[in-house]
Formats: sequence, structure tokens, C-alpha cells
Amino acid sequence: MKSISRIWRGMRLSAAELFRDQNGIAATEFAMIVPIMLVMFFGTVEFSSGVAVDRKVTLVARTLSDLASQSTSVASSDLTNFFAASTAILTPYSSTPTNAAISELYVNPTTLRATVQWSQAYQGGTARAVGTTVTIPSALAIAGTYLIFSEVSYLYTPAVGYVMAKAGVTLSDVAYTRPRQSTCVYYSPATACTTN
Repeated sequence: MKSISRIWRGMRLSAAELFRDQNGIAATEFAMIVPIMLVMFFGTVEFSSGVAVDRKVTLVARTLSDLASQSTSVASSDLTNFFAASTAILTPYSSTPTNAAISELYVNPTTLRATVQWSQAYQGGTARAVGTTVTIPSALAIAGTYLIFSEVSYLYTPAVGYVMAKAGVTLSDVAYTRPRQSTCVYYSPATACTTN
């Protein structure tokens, strides 16, 4: 019986010593907390970069419509320059959006539907077909008026894909501006500002 009680007493003393021993506890806590802190750090960095890119996409859309609306007429070379100037806003991120396009819309006086008068896209992007209908906010649907409509989409690919989507997140925005110098902005290959 003595041997069992000695073993039991030895186990209790060892357990008490183990409980009081603080050696290595900091290393264990560090090993458990570091992965969580790294995920939080990289998540914050990637989220902040995503918000910055989203803001830049909004600025590109607004700049495109603003530049086009200040002209009385534009040519393809002017639109190319507008795209080059506005996509420079994306620096230091990739300055090639997934799609960027400028279009002029005409609001039909009877139906209040906006139809495309002309459209130009940036470097392989998709322009809208002339005569197609574009849904616009009801506050902008003023009969017989023109709108410069720009749309931009951008694929933001995070540097560390473990926190956000590895394939990337598509960010997009649109902007509407009324022509400032004339009723409409004439696009030189077209014959006139028509009312489709």
C-alpha cells in the first residue's frame, strides 16, 4: 500500500510543480496568437488597399464624364486622351481597368428612356451599342436632354489572397454629367447629335 500512496503523492507533487512552473508559457501564447494577429494585420492592409482602389475607380468614372462634358465636340483622339488622363488616377495600382467606357445618352421626351447616341471604350473594353437603352436614375430623366455617362470596372487582386478573395474583387462605378458648353457633345464620326 505504501508504494501506491508514494506514487500518488509523487504525482500530486509533480502536478503542483507543473502548475506553478511558468517556463514556456509566453512561447505557447505567442504561438497561438501570432497566426490570428497576422491574419488581422494582412486583412486590414488588404481591406484598406481595396477601399483605396474603390475610391480611385469612383474618381476615374467621375473624371471621364467630367472631361467629356466640358467639350462641345470630341474626336476619338480626345477620348483616348481622356482615358489616358483618368486611368493615371489608378497609380500606384495597375492602370488598366477591366472596362472603361464613355457614352452620350439622350433622354426621349415621350418615354423618358435614355438611349445611347455614341459610345467609346478604353483599350479593348466594351462600348455600348448606339440606340441601346440605359437605365438612369429617375432624377436625371429630364425630357429632351443629354447626359455624358461613364462606367468603369476594375478587378482588384489582393497581394495576399488568404484573407480576401484569391481571384480578386470586381469594383465598379458610374458617373453622369450634363454637357456644360452645349446641349450635347458632338462626336466627330457621327453626323450630328441625333435623337434616337
